[in-house]
Amino acid sequence: MFEDRSYKRTFYNAPQSVESLIAAFLEPGLIVLSYLAVSAYFGEPILRSSLTLCLLVFALTFPGRNRFADHIVSATIDVLGAWIALLIILALCGYATNSMGYFEDKVLIWWAGITPVLQVLAIGVGKAIQRRLTRATRRAAVIVGGGVLGVKVARALRDGVDKGVDFVGYFDDRKDARLHPDASPLLLGTLGDLSDYVRKNNVREVYITLPLGSQPRIVQLLEQIQGTTASLFFVPDVFGISIIQGRLQDMNGVPVVGICETPFTGTNDLIKRISDVILASLILVLISPILLAVAIGVKWSSPGPIIFKQRRNGLDGEEIIVYKFRSMRTQDDGAVVKQATKADPRITPFGAFIRRTSLDELPQFINVLQGRMSIVGPRPHAVAHNEEYRQLIKAYMVRHKVKPGITGWAQVNGLRGETDTIDKMKARVEYDLEYLRNWSLALDLQIIVRTARLMIFDRNAY
Repeated sequence: MFEDRSYKRTFYNAPQSVESLIAAFLEPGLIVLSYLAVSAYFGEPILRSSLTLCLLVFALTFPGRNRFADHIVSATIDVLGAWIALLIILALCGYATNSMGYFEDKVLIWWAGITPVLQVLAIGVGKAIQRRLTRATRRAAVIVGGGVLGVKVARALRDGVDKGVDFVGYFDDRKDARLHPDASPLLLGTLGDLSDYVRKNNVREVYITLPLGSQPRIVQLLEQIQGTTASLFFVPDVFGISIIQGRLQDMNGVPVVGICETPFTGTNDLIKRISDVILASLILVLISPILLAVAIGVKWSSPGPIIFKQRRNGLDGEEIIVYKFRSMRTQDDGAVVKQATKADPRITPFGAFIRRTSLDELPQFINVLQGRMSIVGPRPHAVAHNEEYRQLIKAYMVRHKVKPGITGWAQVNGLRGETDTIDKMKARVEYDLEYLRNWSLALDLQIIVRTARLMIFDRNAY
């Protein structure tokens, strides 16, 4: 008679935690408030230039990163790195727009010194409040299933003890010999014992880690536990999959679990594109004399074009054309492309210099303005290399869920230059996937600063 719509309210996107909401506004809010406070202290009026600076800073730092779970030392290092990167970006903007004269030097100096201190103090206060709240609201948790997945969940609960959850033990119908060795000593009973145990011991959370093949048992178990007040969580066994931006979504009333998705959707996509356009434009203006000098050097170094155009795979694996200053005597772009090696005879002397300093990559800022690339992202490999490695490395093509970058998380972690072994390429891919899982604008700024340092001091590239 009537369509059953009850399932439409069974799943929903989890609301943002209060902690995450506070963290989102804490960093940009403190930076803006500290600037206004320092200006007021020195009696400087809040003019249009100051308001513009505040809006720019807020846009570049929102949403702020949640550092409340980090160790205070790690949080301090992260705050300082992100703050220094932001100051460099603001300095470049001020230099390019000739607007530094609108601000008092003493205000900027005090603002630069006080802001990270306030941020670290705020994180310390937040961590103290968090500890007090979790001590007052601790809750017991049990796990159904003593297999590999159950042990992983138990470790996650123990590692997150500051979240106020105390792991008690496991429930499983299997004998000790079939359980994970770490689960056997903590076995509390069978599945039939679970409901009574939860009721008598005031267990607040139950994590079900049984395989999907146990569906009838899971349904029966849910019917029993729903007679208690415990919160129920089903943990699907997806650890064999590279989860990227996993999330629960509502598709016209149908619950859909996203396992592999780009981080650049909605406002994130807008923030990423705006930051790319602004930074690429500023950098191109600032490095224009360098571009001219390198172009002359390439032309004089050997016969051939100044710009080398190579086919690469971009967003969603689509083929794009990437620009580089030519550093070799040959221009390989066919079905087989040999990677550059140390003492490669194809590389000209001038080409070796621009490769070592990454100056050969500078024309790719034009690719960024074209929308083919981003400043930060997984480095694009030659199409021939992609066809090879997609067959050899699990989740290799997942890195193409975002635009390729001029620099990336792998490159600032020591994986520049030749990947002459499959293990090196696997390591590079893993760093790329880690970037996709943890992207934030602050992380992009950190990578840009570390890349600039590597261009000067790194001697391992070729």
